[in-house]
Amino acid sequence: MRVLLIGANGYLGRFVADRLLADPAVQLTALGRGDDADVRFDLATGSPGALTRFLDAVHPQVVINCAGATRGGARELTRHNTVAVATVCEALRRSGCGARLVQIGCGAEYGPSQPGSSTAEDAVPRPGGPYGVSKLAATELVLGSGLDAVVLRVFSPAGPGTPAGSPLGRLAEAMRRAMQSGDGELKLGGLGVQRDFVDVRDVARAVHAASLSAAQGIINIGSGRAVRLRDAAAVLARVAGYGGTLHELDGPPGPLRAAIGHPRTDPDHPAPVAYPYPDGCGTWQQADVRTARDRLGWRPRINLEESLADIWMEAACRI
Repeated sequence: MRVLLIGANGYLGRFVADRLLADPAVQLTALGRGDDADVRFDLATGSPGALTRFLDAVHPQVVINCAGATRGGARELTRHNTVAVATVCEALRRSGCGARLVQIGCGAEYGPSQPGSSTAEDAVPRPGGPYGVSKLAATELVLGSGLDAVVLRVFSPAGPGTPAGSPLGRLAEAMRRAMQSGDGELKLGGLGVQRDFVDVRDVARAVHAASLSAAQGIINIGSGRAVRLRDAAAVLARVAGYGGTLHELDGPPGPLRAAIGHPRTDPDHPAPVAYPYPDGCGTWQQADVRTARDRLGWRPRINLEESLADIWMEAACRI
């Protein structure tokens, strides 16, 4: 099976590439902006015609799009998450390759949900920020393209490679600094948020399964269980061997104005900038993953403790 992977060097794309390379039946070609891509091409600025000519030459049977941006202003997010997907869809429509498209979406497309509920694929999306809006627009482009296509809405990915600026990455970095400096207390804020964390290696398995399936439309990829960030912090402390005390700071109502990870507030260690939880999904998000089970034969295998242990291992090695 000839597979074209777009965004192979990104957070999710690296694990998708590893999963596909482990399948002897897959012939993989990586397309991206980096020098180590098999083919260099920028979806945000390249033309559909140029991509069509490449598709006709390589003739992939599956195109997987893991490319995109999670940070930046509305214009940058739109360029990398929406315009880029429009380019892919138009090129596939023009091409004679007839490839299946696997698009990586995200749980942020749904926006805030009712605490205690599980969000299914038929929920009305109400994204709470420009990132979710840009990804939702991409999903609508894919679904309206007439292509053989599936969108995997990935909830909160975790595990090895987790960006240091993400909430779990900041937790691990704050704990590393506390242990390095011998702090017996670690003050953390914004821990009341609950998210559905899914390991990146399980996400890669889902992408592989979607590539081989005939499923179309939207499929949620998550653990099916919301975890409070303060509980994740406690697990992280256990796997890190941090023997100090975790203190949750009181702050203004709501997670959007709370900060994660600042061990001191004395003059030598001023109060940190307040970081919003980046997905615009409010206090609660939990995926209904029955569709992934029924249509892809997929279930998550890696628990959050293992994901956090891998995050800690990378943080602990950081100088």
